[in-house]
Amino acid sequence: MRVNRILLSSSLVVVALVLQVSVLARLHLPGAVPDLLLLTVLGLALVYGHVGGALVGFGAGLLADLAPPADHAAGRYAMVLCVIGYLAGLVRPENGRLKSATGPMVVVAAAAIGSTLLYAGVGALVGDTAARHVGLGSLLFTAALYDLLLAPFVVPGIMALARRAENDPLADTTSAAKSDISTGWLSSGTGLRIGGQRGGLKVKAARARVARAGRIKGVKRL
Repeated sequence: MRVNRILLSSSLVVVALVLQVSVLARLHLPGAVPDLLLLTVLGLALVYGHVGGALVGFGAGLLADLAPPADHAAGRYAMVLCVIGYLAGLVRPENGRLKSATGPMVVVAAAAIGSTLLYAGVGALVGDTAARHVGLGSLLFTAALYDLLLAPFVVPGIMALARRAENDPLADTTSAAKSDISTGWLSSGTGLRIGGQRGGLKVKAARARVARAGRIKGVKRL
């Protein structure tokens, strides 16, 4: 990943996790908790694509696994967000720009349900049966509802920040400077003038061939 992607993703993930733990988790809403970290991963995946989404999801999930007051096995949520980030990146809109809100809202609902099912499934494999006591149906409904209500305030803003970081003017200036440097090196180091001087090179070569042919004919006459 690019440096600007890593810096932006890390900052957004840390802020989302802090708000998730310190604010949203303390609201004591019925059922699930609004998953701000999931929405952050979705917003970045819809701009960065499936590879970037998987990497961001894995890093965000691992950070959530290790941050207190996590009470589950490390790597559990990392695997869930890695899969969700990868799948969300597969439906990335062209140029990372949204044409309507329908598609992203469907992605948010599917991600909320899918992440809850994956988390409960992995928990069942390691002996965590908390989802059975709470009620899986209630968790799925409330997770989708809370994330859909929160998504319009989170996902578009994160996508806008990610697009702005992708169009970093500093990176464009640097690439243009490298192009100018390489062009100047070619023209000064080799004696060739690039671009509009190609026609002049052809004319010089033709004149040299004509002069050479004249000298050969003069030698033959002697």
